[in-house]
Amino acid sequence: MARAAERLKLVLNHLDRPPFCFQASSTSSQHVGYPQPHSFRYTFDNDILSSEQRLAYEENGFIVIKGLVAEEDINRFREIFERICRREVKVPGLVVMRDVSIVKSEFIPEQKAVSKLQNFQEEPELFRYCSLPQILKYVECFTGSNIMAMHTMLINKPPDTGKKTSRHPMHQDLHYFAFRPSDRVVCAWTAMERINRQNGCLVVLPGSHRGTLKEHDYPEWGGDVNKMYHGIRDYDPNSPRVHVEMEKGDTVFFHPLLIHGSGMNKTQGFRKAISCHYASADCYYIDVTGTSQENIAEEVKGIAARRLGADTSVTFQDIWAIRGRLVQGNRTNL
Repeated sequence: MARAAERLKLVLNHLDRPPFCFQASSTSSQHVGYPQPHSFRYTFDNDILSSEQRLAYEENGFIVIKGLVAEEDINRFREIFERICRREVKVPGLVVMRDVSIVKSEFIPEQKAVSKLQNFQEEPELFRYCSLPQILKYVECFTGSNIMAMHTMLINKPPDTGKKTSRHPMHQDLHYFAFRPSDRVVCAWTAMERINRQNGCLVVLPGSHRGTLKEHDYPEWGGDVNKMYHGIRDYDPNSPRVHVEMEKGDTVFFHPLLIHGSGMNKTQGFRKAISCHYASADCYYIDVTGTSQENIAEEVKGIAARRLGADTSVTFQDIWAIRGRLVQGNRTNL
């Protein structure tokens, strides 16, 4: 166990970045990167987003760019996903998640039990999504020119079995992250097919990105909940919400404090999407000890310990540093 932790530390020391810069835990949105106009808090002035798009993100915390990713690329991502499910490809560090209500059935083929691939940064074909020029040009509007890909997912939302486990509770992505400031973090989430209310599109609470990070834990649904599907403990369920229906190739960019989730997949097909969370390389790591994030940090560290044989000296920040990959500019801090 101790030797595994030492190996992990050795890898960290050889990453193309300076030593960690730890600062006090905060959800504040101080400026990192180059200056921005006083009228816009969340985006930089680089002539990619129109004034209307910048105002929409300022107001709502998300924008949708239609047809951003080509069908050819999406089909290639789908093909490698299927190969991974058939265990033809092994990817270091990849986390294969299975729906809790499906995985126990001996009658469900392997691919149909897989609900999500996480941390695919070591798989070149899937990670190519994170480096697509048409994605990065928009990401730069939110992060600045030095861009890190921090968290990757391919989501394969299964048809609901009747136990409602295909739902994802309302949450804020910042709950899972050990880096700040939140305003220099953005998610790109691309529909791999038509996504609507029937197959479980994203549901967002517009404007909730202007709030603070809330306490999260497993929802009290009275049944099974998928691993690490934390939800917000206290939010008004009657808050105005938007169902983000998308066509294949459409991409939504959203703030990590935006409250969002997804409903059940009521169809017989699987609903696929691919995503990457990006951060400015000028961001910094934080210590979440004693904060509302401590529960997810301990859970992630426990999973890392089981998978890697690492001991408790491996920190939440270490794990994020291992996942992060530079995709544009310089790795200045993260």
